[in-house]
Amino acid sequence: MAAAMTRFQFRHHSPLLQPSVRLPKLPSAFPAPGFHTTGLRKLSVTGPPLCSNSDPIPEDSSVSGTNPSIVGGLLDYLNESWTQFHATAEAKRQLIDAGFHFLSENDEWDLKPGGCYFFTRNMSCLVAFAIGQKYSMGNGFHVIAAHTDSPCLKLKPKSASSKSGYLMVNVQTYGGGLWHTWFDRDLSLAGRVIVRGDDGSFSHKLVKVKRPLLRVPTLAIHLDRAVNKDGFKPNLETHLIPLLARKLEDASAEHKDKKIASTLKDAHHPLLMEILSDELGCGIDDIASIELNVCDTQPSCLGGGNNEFVFSGRLDNLASSYCALRALIDSCELHGDLSTETAIRMVALFDNEEVGSDSVQGAGAPTMFQAMRRIVACLARQYVGEGAFDRAIRQSFLVSADMAHGVHPNFVDKHEEHHRPEIHKGLVIKHNANQRYATSGVTAFLFKEVAKLHNLPTQEFVVRNDMGCGSTIGPILASGVGIRTVDCGIPQLSMHSYLTDDISDKFLRDVKSIILAPVGNWVGF
Repeated sequence: MAAAMTRFQFRHHSPLLQPSVRLPKLPSAFPAPGFHTTGLRKLSVTGPPLCSNSDPIPEDSSVSGTNPSIVGGLLDYLNESWTQFHATAEAKRQLIDAGFHFLSENDEWDLKPGGCYFFTRNMSCLVAFAIGQKYSMGNGFHVIAAHTDSPCLKLKPKSASSKSGYLMVNVQTYGGGLWHTWFDRDLSLAGRVIVRGDDGSFSHKLVKVKRPLLRVPTLAIHLDRAVNKDGFKPNLETHLIPLLARKLEDASAEHKDKKIASTLKDAHHPLLMEILSDELGCGIDDIASIELNVCDTQPSCLGGGNNEFVFSGRLDNLASSYCALRALIDSCELHGDLSTETAIRMVALFDNEEVGSDSVQGAGAPTMFQAMRRIVACLARQYVGEGAFDRAIRQSFLVSADMAHGVHPNFVDKHEEHHRPEIHKGLVIKHNANQRYATSGVTAFLFKEVAKLHNLPTQEFVVRNDMGCGSTIGPILASGVGIRTVDCGIPQLSMHSYLTDDISDKFLRDVKSIILAPVGNWVGF
């Protein structure tokens, strides 16, 4: 997934694309695709184990060769990032550890060439950038954009309900999930909570209940004999309600009074509020607001006969977010890398892609382009020339990095005959004539040329004419200010499911390699 396109310049003397383009060779110092472990921590779980355990990631295996496995870092990131808030917090931690400076959108910025910076919005959207030391007015941005959210169940504002002696938790579906895969799984809760401090102030806190807390049980086949013939068709309002606990009829009045003192007493079960207060280390009365996702407790791990797969939920689109994040961090850690850079490298991770991106933290908001304008204005200093930002956009390139549909061996006919991306066979460039993807002939060409220079394979995807096509943040961002964009992704199986998503270690390192390609000026077309 690369917005770090090579240091080649396109020159022309007419409005038409020239029939041939000369591409200079990349510097021989191009880094090996090994994984840098700076800033990563090994996760540890206290208390009872999660629903399954996996062996530690081997540092040297037939999958990863002699280089440390990038998948080890990805698994850490996935296991940390149960929600979009946790994914953003982990990205923030890694950026700070790598020396990036945290900015506030509310403050005046003081930016300098050679500097590395980032900011967050809503704790679920992040923009990070590194300014080349040789940057000059009008030079472009090279951007990788991905998203932090995934389809899931979210608690309703009033979640408490009871049925047949059970305490139930009312949820709403978020995004286009394969909801039948959420039944009979070990589920829990994670997200953001607003907590009142002793001084009356309020602060955001992240919470993650690591033990299995909820479950959505299926109906016994004896009570639904036709399920295997007619299919499992749950009603998402009445059948997809997780169980929290048995209702205790003998709870003392004193116990009940203690719980209902919470400001959220009418909205959520007192038992749930007590669990959250224990996790946060605060009083129940101090919890002012909650924003929680239902999450699967099964950890991400390696799988397959040769450990060649990553089995995990949320790969759409945390895999792309992680590759983009680590590529930016690692490329800026390389000795002298920014000293010859003339452009600005940027990674933008948005929330709410799964529901259309129309939010203050989504790609539909002008977050990234406001940041670009501020960066250009800050670096302008005494510059009095014309159209610096507009010229910078014309010199810029954006990669919309999302996951792609790998051909399913049991459903081959769901793919267009000549566009069947395979796992482990290369990055997928996505095309759609109706602009569901932002790829054009020019941007696809540029992306493939970079891949060729690094001997990295690419594949192409077009949806069948008799099927609907999904979309990405690519067209939204491309149309925002007219930035040239290519849509690409890592092929996977079981997208939007909590079953198995499969990608390989080698492939992730290839992805990281292409992102790490040096960036430079674009001239024309």
